[in-house]
Amino acid sequence: MTIQDQIKEYINSQPEPKRNDMMVLHHNILELLPNCKLWFLDGKDSEGKIVSNPNIGYGAYTISYTDGTTKEFYRIGISANTTGISVYIMGIDDKTYLAQAFGEKIGRAKVTGYCIKFKALKDIHIEVLKTAIQYGFAQDS
Repeated sequence: MTIQDQIKEYINSQPEPKRNDMMVLHHNILELLPNCKLWFLDGKDSEGKIVSNPNIGYGAYTISYTDGTTKEFYRIGISANTTGISVYIMGIDDKTYLAQAFGEKIGRAKVTGYCIKFKALKDIHIEVLKTAIQYGFAQDS
């Protein structure tokens, strides 16, 4: 199964209205980042144990660990969770930036160092979310 098929299957497996919100968000991100690398993480570790919610990823950057090893990972990610949707913006050095820059403008969302979590798209200002995604994608690897 292709990554695009896995993404489509994952989005279609969500209950409404989350399914529609995930589809709209996916298409919005693809409009912002049309030629980016796509990822699908099923949330399972190497032994098949579920360790996280499945994630759709966009773009790529290199994570550098303190032991000198590196790993390629997505720059922007989205995931359905029990209470709504999480948008991950990876690779931002200043862990206070998202909350300071977008927290008060985005609407009803919880904004942490790398995650914007909300119940439904109707609860947030989508243009503010798009600006946060563009900011995240523009960060140096």
